[in-house]
Order: sequence, then C-alpha cells, then structure tokens
Amino acid sequence: MNIIEKLAWIEIKNKTILSTRSIGREKFYIPGGKRESDETDKQALIREIKEELTVSLIEGSIEFIGTFEAQADNQKIGTIVKMICYSAKYIGVIEASSEIEEISWLNSGDANEISEVDKLIFKWLKSQKLIL
Repeated sequence: MNIIEKLAWIEIKNKTILSTRSIGREKFYIPGGKRESDETDKQALIREIKEELTVSLIEGSIEFIGTFEAQADNQKIGTIVKMICYSAKYIGVIEASSEIEEISWLNSGDANEISEVDKLIFKWLKSQKLIL
C-alpha cells in the first residue's frame, strides 16, 4: 500500500468549508499540501496556505482536528491519501494564487465535487454540526 501524506487547513465560515480547485482539475480540495523534508506540520501548512491563498496562518492558533484516510484521486487502486487536518486563524484576504484556479465555500451537499478523503472530512464536520 502506498500512502500520500498531506496537511489540510480547515476554515469554516457560515457552516461552509473553504475549498479550492487547482488549475486543470475538476474536483475541489481542502487547501494544504505536502511537507518538505525538514518541515514540521505547522511550517508546511503555513507555507502551503501562503502560496495557495495569500494569507498568513497564525502559528500559535494552529490546532489539530483529525486525520482521515481514503483512496487517493487519480492514483492506482490502493494508493491512500492520509489527510492531517488543522484549524487556524489567519491574517489577510483569501485569494487564489499559485496553482489555485478557484475558491469556493462548500457544504456536505457538494459531495459530487470533492475528493474521497474530503467526503470523509465533510461527513465528520457535519456530524459535529460545524457545516451544513
């Protein structure tokens, strides 16, 4: 089994969750990305979110939410994405940058537009009454 480990920033507003669509992709994903070799989770998340959305996460506000695993999109069967999720406060205005083409605020009714691991995250967030 191959595991792809990613970090994700959970940002909720008005019972919806911030999601992004990369250039050339059809599905929306919770923003975040992979660690570089010498980075901590917090360092990587701060860097990825700054690159993708132009905002600065406040390091002291970063809190672990949970870890979710599912079949990775566009990968051979058995390739699992392990999404380590955090919440955090931020400074700045969220804007698409780098490889991000579109930003959207989604809820559990948008399951057909998101990845398998995001479906698990959305389902859990709905069970916690954090999103619709």
